[in-house]
Amino acid sequence: MLRIVSLKFRIAGKHYDFNAMELPLEAGDQVVVETDRGRAMAIVVAPPRELEDNKSPQDLKDVLRLATEEDRALATANSTREREAFKFCQQRIQERKMDMKLVRAEYLFDGSKVVFYFTADGRVDFRDLVKDLAHYFHTRIEMRQIGVRDEAKLTGGLGICGRELCCCTFLTDFAPVSVKMAKEQGLALNPNKISGQCGRLLCCLAYEYETYCSMKKALPKCGRKITFGNREAEVIDQSILAQKVTVRLDDGSRMQLTVAQIESGELPIPEPAAAGARPSRPKREPREPREQKEQRETREPRGGRGKSVAKEERSSERKPQQPKPEPPPPIAEIAADSDQAARKSTSRRRRRRPKRT
Repeated sequence: MLRIVSLKFRIAGKHYDFNAMELPLEAGDQVVVETDRGRAMAIVVAPPRELEDNKSPQDLKDVLRLATEEDRALATANSTREREAFKFCQQRIQERKMDMKLVRAEYLFDGSKVVFYFTADGRVDFRDLVKDLAHYFHTRIEMRQIGVRDEAKLTGGLGICGRELCCCTFLTDFAPVSVKMAKEQGLALNPNKISGQCGRLLCCLAYEYETYCSMKKALPKCGRKITFGNREAEVIDQSILAQKVTVRLDDGSRMQLTVAQIESGELPIPEPAAAGARPSRPKREPREPREQKEQRETREPRGGRGKSVAKEERSSERKPQQPKPEPPPPIAEIAADSDQAARKSTSRRRRRRPKRT
């Protein structure tokens, strides 16, 4: 029988199995283990479990010891050195104008190697950069290219929900997420709303996908024809969580039905109004246009005849009446007058001419 214990090397990191030997381990303990890259400090995820030799995984590494105060002090010193290594490497990348983004620098527990995590669109030639780093730190250098999801996991941050990212709190592995999950849940296919900080689809889309699929099986699909109460209807919308569908009847009216009502084939009975419910207000009549109102007031004054007369007198005092201009004579008369004047002028000219002898 072997005692197997699950360990993780960082918060929300992947779980690895180790041989617990005979050490009394509990969840949350810090231990020092032997890995392929050297010694490292890890955290116990769960208490050890016993497995038979033939069922245990192969090539198990051993847990060396529980972490001591010296081991914790060394881990704290390594974190300080990691920040300095990150700044120096970032400075070298900017000086060389390399097309890469540095994410994190990590020292091994014994300080024998420094691992630099970076992201890039393609392959990057970082041989000269490694020479500069090795000459400065006097230790082995490893450059590791990661994806955008791993970058978000190492960097951390807040999601659109306002909480810390799932990948850096409790998710140990990245499950595949597709647009079909968003469609099944009735979400808007807006990239800004269904994408996370890493630019990929939200990991939380997979949390309730199976529940939506199981609940959707009990509802008729959109576009399906159903018959109830000797009437035909067409399903036009679904409310999966409420387990209701909206149907359109043959007369064009719409109605919301539950699964039980569809199976029974009975029309829903409208609920009576509550005893203390407030009565609905009567609809207001549309306002009368201003011109019609003024005409009605002139015909039927509000304050009686005396007020209307006084109003007319005031208006007459304010605006004195002016005589109306006479209308212009018709065009025919003007033409006749002009012809008569022309005849008189020609007759006068003829009279003034002297007679020839």
